[in-house]
Amino acid sequence: MTKNVLIMAANGQISRLVVARLLSEPEFSDVVLTLFVRQAAQVADLQADARVSVFEGSLDNSSDVTAAMAGQNMAFVGVVDHSKDNLHTKNVIAGMKQAGVQRVIYANVLGIYDEVPGEFGTWNRATIGSGLPTAEKSDRLLAESGLDYTTLRIPWLNNREVEYVITHKDEPYVGVSGSRKSIADVIVRVIADFDFLKNDSVGIADPETDGETRPVY
Repeated sequence: MTKNVLIMAANGQISRLVVARLLSEPEFSDVVLTLFVRQAAQVADLQADARVSVFEGSLDNSSDVTAAMAGQNMAFVGVVDHSKDNLHTKNVIAGMKQAGVQRVIYANVLGIYDEVPGEFGTWNRATIGSGLPTAEKSDRLLAESGLDYTTLRIPWLNNREVEYVITHKDEPYVGVSGSRKSIADVIVRVIADFDFLKNDSVGIADPETDGETRPVY
């Protein structure tokens, strides 16, 4: 059965890693992609593939978001919601409900529950603290939405290979950094199995970086 997957903020580095895997790995030959970007030229290199279509729009625009959701089985939002009054998350939730889409993966950041321990947790709060309220609210809106959601609490990123441990909402965050390929791997696993990490907010990081006091690149 065909899976129609909407990738929002499709020109981001993690989104592009996800798209590359979905288009190249035989397991995902049944996946059809809609790439949601502000300008189609941003993903011009991907448009030759028969399984790719492009939707020009903005997460700020509820009509764009709702229109892009039509016919989708899942949406991945590859940008953290720092919009005023969480307009982006609200538009995604409303658009999904109107279009009858149930499954969503939404990018977020580590630290929204004060779950990052030690000196690094203190540094992280001081560094990104201004963005934490909207990030936490995005996660809360998803949890209360009735949708099947997965919030990805993403660490400080690097370009290493796939190596990660997953922590859950009520657990201390393990690690300080992780690779973009690792985040993409988790997303691909959810696309393969919609029940994986359903209705969960998960931390993802390289366990070898646990205990470090600053990001590891």
